[in-house]
Amino acid sequence: MTTLLQDLIFKTAARTPDAEALKHRDTALSYAELRDRVETVATQLVGLGVDRAERVAVYLEKRIEAVVAMFGAAAAGAVFVPVSPVLRPNQVAHILKDCNVRVLITSHARLESLSEVLPGCHDLNTIILVDGDAKAEAAPRHVSLESWDNTRGARKRNDVRLHRVIDIDMAAIFYTSGSTGMPKGVVLSHRNLVTGGLSVSEYLENTSSDRILSLLALNFDAGFSQLTTGFYVGAAVVLTDFLFPRDVVSIVAKEGITGIGGVPPLWNQLADLPWPPEAQRSMRYFSNTGDRMPKKTLDLLRKALPNTKPYLMYGLTESFRSTYLPPAEVDRRPDSIGKAVPNAEILVVREDGTLCGPNEPGELVHRGAFVSLGYWNDPERTAERFKPAPGQPSELVMKEMAVWSGDTVRMDEEGFLYFIGRTDGMIKTSGYRVSPTEVEDVIYAQGSVKEVVAVGVPHPTIGQGIVVVCTPREGGKVDGETILEYCRGALPMYMVPHHVIERATIERNANGKIDRKKLADEFTGLFAAKS
Repeated sequence: MTTLLQDLIFKTAARTPDAEALKHRDTALSYAELRDRVETVATQLVGLGVDRAERVAVYLEKRIEAVVAMFGAAAAGAVFVPVSPVLRPNQVAHILKDCNVRVLITSHARLESLSEVLPGCHDLNTIILVDGDAKAEAAPRHVSLESWDNTRGARKRNDVRLHRVIDIDMAAIFYTSGSTGMPKGVVLSHRNLVTGGLSVSEYLENTSSDRILSLLALNFDAGFSQLTTGFYVGAAVVLTDFLFPRDVVSIVAKEGITGIGGVPPLWNQLADLPWPPEAQRSMRYFSNTGDRMPKKTLDLLRKALPNTKPYLMYGLTESFRSTYLPPAEVDRRPDSIGKAVPNAEILVVREDGTLCGPNEPGELVHRGAFVSLGYWNDPERTAERFKPAPGQPSELVMKEMAVWSGDTVRMDEEGFLYFIGRTDGMIKTSGYRVSPTEVEDVIYAQGSVKEVVAVGVPHPTIGQGIVVVCTPREGGKVDGETILEYCRGALPMYMVPHHVIERATIERNANGKIDRKKLADEFTGLFAAKS
């Protein structure tokens, strides 16, 4: 039985050592080679003094070393923290400090980009560079530099004993935006990641003959799931950071790709492209998550790939995958997010905790093996989102905890779910969750506005566009282009607002609070009119 994350690789290596496991550009590793590299990194980390459950951050673009580092940290008994390669230095520093990262695995160029923020990361004591040695001055004085001891054919050190862990122990911390402030760390156990991989591979019907294209970022739970899903069944995973949509189609044809997981903005780019016969023959399925796929996009994809099964999914970082719509149901109910994935139960709950009736709107609650261990070092937000599952006997002393999503849904008479909206003001854009408060804080730091509110507004291709409404300081005015230029330097591009709108005042409700939904509703149609 597979219980630990690294076992997904190790057990497959024992069965089929020569099978291809991972490929990036012209480099391919068999399962035996991948196992050896993971073991080498694991022993290197323990040899450097990394203790059980200490955090190891991986700040790299998508490449083989990133995968090896994450699984190597898990094999060592540490906790890996994948850091998005598109984040700005101040956001990276927030993550490193928030979860007390001890070891950072990165590249020379990325290390240089962090030179101004790393001195403030006092828990960091080691940096491992994957692309050769660096000068000592590239790291803060309190940090030692190490080289990546992961050469081809390397073997694990026999004099180092890895830390013992079990399946309910921490394996990873994935950072995701919340409705307020900087990103928060979702703590995932080995069990969360392994059972999640099993569940997804079950309904996608993955086998060892699959070749899965990894398009999504590995710090995104759905992106990391391409690895766990593939490794669980002994399939090959092909990593790519594509520059142009046509590159994806070319890779599918060249590599004989059988499955792709994506988000609506990606599918919107791919839907209009011609898919060559080789790609049409090899593609067995595509899946969508992150937001609802526009029907026009879905129709175009199905026309371009007539023999390919579509899987429409919904999930939360806090509970991995939650629902999927079987391909056989897509024509009947294309606007549904489906039913619960294997080994999960999805409930629709009223405010008083009782279950909703058919088609009655309520909060989506997820219970099961994928429910994470809460937010890192944040008991208040954990208590808001992780609460006892409904319907448990009152005599049960230790209650099962479920994820209360904050999403409003309804369930029809046949048990199919339909997404209605969010209750926490989160913005979903380009497949990312964006905290309105984090955008607002950056604009406040720019210094030219008295008040700012960020909202998400429906957008025809990226889900929601970001609109910020600002009031000027006394005697001043709002310079939208200056604000946007500042945001481009302080935020990843997917978080940069699409519009800056000036208002003399921002209306409040009777409780003195800003009604974000009402404000967003004012701008419905803004992007449609310009598309």
